[in-house]
Amino acid sequence: MTLPDTAVDPAGADRTFQVDLRGLVDLLSHHLYSSPRVYLRELMQNAVDALTARRGLEPAAPVDAFGIRLYADGSVVRVEDDGVGLTEADVHTFLATIGRSSKRAERIAEQRGDFIGQFGIGLLSCFLVADEIHVLSLSAGSPDAPAVEWRGRGDGSYTVRTLPASARPRPGTTVTLTPRADAREWTRPEQVHVLARHFGSLLRHPVTFDDGKGGPGASINPEPAPWARTYPTPGARSRALAAYGEEVFGFTPLDTIELDLPAVGLKGIACVLPETVPAGRRHGHRVHVKGMLLSEQAEEILPEWAFFVRCVVDAESLRPTASRESLYEDDTLAAVRDALAERLRAWIARAAASDPDLLARFLQAHHLAVKSLAVHDDEILRMLLPWLPFETTDGHCTLDEFARTHRTVLVTSSVEEFRQVAAIASAAGLGVVNGGYTYDRELVHRLPEIRPEVSVADLDPATLTAHLDPVDRETELAAAAYLALARDALAVFDCDVALRTFQPASAPALLVDSREARHERTRSQIAREQEGGLWGDILGALRQEAPRAQLILNQLNPLVRAAVAIDEPELARTSAEALYGQAAMLSRRPLRPSESSLINRSFLDLLAHALRKDS
Repeated sequence: MTLPDTAVDPAGADRTFQVDLRGLVDLLSHHLYSSPRVYLRELMQNAVDALTARRGLEPAAPVDAFGIRLYADGSVVRVEDDGVGLTEADVHTFLATIGRSSKRAERIAEQRGDFIGQFGIGLLSCFLVADEIHVLSLSAGSPDAPAVEWRGRGDGSYTVRTLPASARPRPGTTVTLTPRADAREWTRPEQVHVLARHFGSLLRHPVTFDDGKGGPGASINPEPAPWARTYPTPGARSRALAAYGEEVFGFTPLDTIELDLPAVGLKGIACVLPETVPAGRRHGHRVHVKGMLLSEQAEEILPEWAFFVRCVVDAESLRPTASRESLYEDDTLAAVRDALAERLRAWIARAAASDPDLLARFLQAHHLAVKSLAVHDDEILRMLLPWLPFETTDGHCTLDEFARTHRTVLVTSSVEEFRQVAAIASAAGLGVVNGGYTYDRELVHRLPEIRPEVSVADLDPATLTAHLDPVDRETELAAAAYLALARDALAVFDCDVALRTFQPASAPALLVDSREARHERTRSQIAREQEGGLWGDILGALRQEAPRAQLILNQLNPLVRAAVAIDEPELARTSAEALYGQAAMLSRRPLRPSESSLINRSFLDLLAHALRKDS
């Protein structure tokens, strides 16, 4: 068998991948980077790393001795730095080898924390906006080395040549791009200026921009980060941080929380949102690494419960992903997330201890976030549970207020159950809390940990019906025939019927039923229908013991008194069905198709009866 010419190497010989640079650039633009605009960030990032390396060579140099200069006039984009520069060997090693770091292979493993990115792969991002990249560099680490020029093209070819020292008098690197026509929107002078400020406003090295019109270069980062400045008073500092938060995020913070984690070199602020955030919605945070903006949507630096703040931070030790647009999930990031969460807890504790007005405004907007935290944090639970708002039979109030008038607190398992019993329970003097919302039932059950004199129990139908007054014996006997017809009519819904007296008198009936009981009845019904013979009989017997709903008629209501006196069987059945339907609708739970049909039918039957009577 004859092998193709492309496979005639000696057996076992090593081969080298042939990289299609255009295909690689397409891969970068569609799958690694979110937008072509990142080309400027990558160039600025390379310049910052070069300055960091230069500072390592000349630590005694003045702070502003080395900087970055950007130029864009519509025809070219140029980024020049006073960094460490490259020798001819460096150019061949780092610019012509895809994926090789610019920090000299093994040496970079020890120095990685000093740099932001990788020169080789970052430089490729420039092909997103240009077909040719021109690099001119002079090494600061090899004073005798000549200047070197590298030209890389999108087809994968490149040239390298050395130049006399006059080609670049000072050490550093200049990268020049000639934009493609289809990339003009990202390379216009105005856009380059905006992108430079967006990515580099917190950089620690001086960065200037020149639009080629002859004016003085504009500073991209004229001031240090607001948390790194000094202020005459604490109040002035708080106002400045709040103003910065408003500038970055577009809202006036309810408060600002300073963040400082020296172990990872992280500083910044968390801005407390002034309005309620829908449950589950997480805002992204602005994360800078060594001053360079990494991401505006970094959700991973805070736990899920902290959705009431938006952060802007600058860190030294967080590790970017390959695209440098998000953070790598590692032990350092996990530790940072835990430490920032602790800072937020401490802020809540301070507000609870010293600023009740701020705490009240915070809880009004973000009680759900605090409830989610209190479920798992005993300290927050002890501090804030009495102040958290809940829906109760006394209206919306805090548990502390509610416990003053109710030493026994009953809690429902669902919103619909609370809706069913709220009015009647309130009239009966029972203290009931709606436990159907997220976290509420679990938190209410922990109230005795804070208020030992209060007891908490789940509300069940027996507890409620025990507080309803029975009717006298004569009334019960007079209504017996009607109640029997009503039970027969509602047997299909596994519903019993009873006659009681309760307030308010305007309520004709109360349907006492729980979601769990309905589920159990449905499960038993399905199982009985699917099984036959002996198992069917056994399951049928079990089904009879399943919890039943109760329609409790109110003898104090004039309509009920009229209904129980009906002596016409069919009309009596129809009235019982109508009372059941009305009670089911007032419970606000989803109606089954059979219940919807019953409501329609009973209404039409009563209407027909009324019309016949009038005629």
